Amino acid sequence: MSIKNKLRAGFGFLFLIALVCCGLSIYFLNELSSDASVILKDNYESVEFARNINAALDQNQSVLNKSQLNIIETNLYKQERNVTEPGEQQLTDSLRSKYEQLKKAGIDKQADLRIKLRNINYGIMQVNMAAIEHKNAIAKDTASRGTLFVALIGTFCFLVAFSFVVNFPGYIANPLKELTGHIKEISNKNYHQQIDFGANDEFGELGQAFNTMTRKLDEFENSNLSNILFEKKRIETIINSMHDAIIGLDEKSTIIFANQVACSLLGMPEEKLIGNNAPEVALENDLLRNLLVNDQLKMKIYADNRESFYTKEILPVSSDDKVIGKVIILKNITEYQQLDEAKTNFIATISHELKTPISSIKMSLKLLDDVRVGEVNIEQKQLIANIDEDTRRLMHITTELLDMAQVETGKIKLNFGSTHPKNIVDYAVKAVKFIADQSHIVIKIKCDDSLPYVRADLDKTTWVLINLLSNAIKYSRPNTTVELNVKQHKAGTIEFVVQDHGQGIEDKYLLRIFERYFKVPGTSLEQSGTGLGLAIAKDFIEAQSGMIGVNSEIGVGSKFYFILPMG
Repeated sequence: MSIKNKLRAGFGFLFLIALVCCGLSIYFLNELSSDASVILKDNYESVEFARNINAALDQNQSVLNKSQLNIIETNLYKQERNVTEPGEQQLTDSLRSKYEQLKKAGIDKQADLRIKLRNINYGIMQVNMAAIEHKNAIAKDTASRGTLFVALIGTFCFLVAFSFVVNFPGYIANPLKELTGHIKEISNKNYHQQIDFGANDEFGELGQAFNTMTRKLDEFENSNLSNILFEKKRIETIINSMHDAIIGLDEKSTIIFANQVACSLLGMPEEKLIGNNAPEVALENDLLRNLLVNDQLKMKIYADNRESFYTKEILPVSSDDKVIGKVIILKNITEYQQLDEAKTNFIATISHELKTPISSIKMSLKLLDDVRVGEVNIEQKQLIANIDEDTRRLMHITTELLDMAQVETGKIKLNFGSTHPKNIVDYAVKAVKFIADQSHIVIKIKCDDSLPYVRADLDKTTWVLINLLSNAIKYSRPNTTVELNVKQHKAGTIEFVVQDHGQGIEDKYLLRIFERYFKVPGTSLEQSGTGLGLAIAKDFIEAQSGMIGVNSEIGVGSKFYFILPMG
């Protein structure tokens, strides 16, 4: 029998028991009601009729008046139609006979007839009272029997229902409990589990299906375990042979692997790392805490009795679009860092050393151009102008390289002060006015005198604005305008905006525009520079707790802006 049919049978049995109890209760209640109604309807009314007749007879009058006769007549008539007990009919007939005699008798005989009528009435009352007592005894007996039967049946039904309530849930729950226990064993990779419910129902089918599943899992585990162990060993060998430090975490931040390089950097053995929670281990290890908390991608670590430089890379591990862990990789870039520092020092030294001869060349050119030294012809003047232009460009490149070297070495010297934005604007516009006039470009300035002061390094901020204005003039078409707008950006900041109407920059290059040595492809030789100006400008602005950015649209122009805090 299926579980569904067993449930139907069990609940149907309980319903049947409840129905039997209700039926017996209704039956005995009807019996009691019937007995009680007989007592009230028949005997009680006869007693009442007799009382009414006696009351009329007991009035102190020698001769019955009309009202008394009517009362007797009415109650006698009702009594004649309410005869229910043995012997009551004869008494009623005698009562009628004596009453008829009473109506015809004279005054001298009425007293004797009244006594006889009272005696007959008392007889009727006694018959009905005896009947009431008898029927009351029957009703009590019926009630006793009903109570006994209902108590017995109710007790039986209660015991059956209690047994059903106690035992039937176990029929459902015990197999489920047993199945749950076996499933827990399966989760612990104990696949040698078999279930025998001993029932030919859904539980039996479930047990057979479970047994089939455990056999298949056991076969699968045995067939793939050696391959999995081999692959795991190979992956561990590959990870340990790498020169980079590698640490693997699961979704609960538990360390699942760490190669020898990582253990050496952390200064902890492998057995104290693997299987432990990373945040808990980090409480006692500063390097691991920095790896987990610090977002810095470049780190300086003291290892092998020297300072080394590493870059941190975090790779998320996903499965079905769900992150199940991450891998932290530390790459040793000490050698590249040393080369980069050597390159920076070399550039700084060369740039600094070149400035002196370039300055001498510029001085010599001024002397050659002075008529007091001597007259030069037109060709010589053109050569002097070309040398002067090349010297100016060389000085500009040398200055940018020197500034870049300062930025890379972190030796930017800032002289903060509080100044009005108009001072920065005026100085920058004067510096580029000659270039703008040569290109027939008008610089439109909007800088209200009511603007609050800005907190900045005046020289370096002016250098940034000059660089942005120079680029805007360089990339603008002749006879156009360059707009310089200074305004209050948000609470506590001032925004400088340089808008040109040149060819614009493609979106794919906007993210790289502030990278060092990057040049937008397609620009002419006159427009392109060293690729350092915007990178230096970005470092200068960010060193002053500011922000720099660009918006551009092809065919419309570009808008460069930077934001600085108020003074």
